[in-house]
Amino acid sequence: MNERTVTQIVRAMEVTEGAGVHVFRSIGTPARRNLDPFLMLDQFNTDDPDDYIAGFPEHPHRGFNTFTYMLEGRMRHGDSMGNSGDLGPGARNG
Repeated sequence: MNERTVTQIVRAMEVTEGAGVHVFRSIGTPARRNLDPFLMLDQFNTDDPDDYIAGFPEHPHRGFNTFTYMLEGRMRHGDSMGNSGDLGPGARNG
């Protein structure tokens, strides 16, 4: 196994998405705009479920795949195609 050296640390930026949801984005920021194949790497983190109640306006997911991994808490996800799921600790979809 080869050792690797950390060459750069990129701190996540707080950004607002959708209808006012705050996320912390580490991939998809100006510091990493040329990193492929990733479009975004976001962390959602709040203890207040009302922070997400407005959700995200309708938007396409064409040409890429989404992956969600839940560390703790619960989240119900639904999309405009009728797909939905309940994610709890350790659950994943994608």
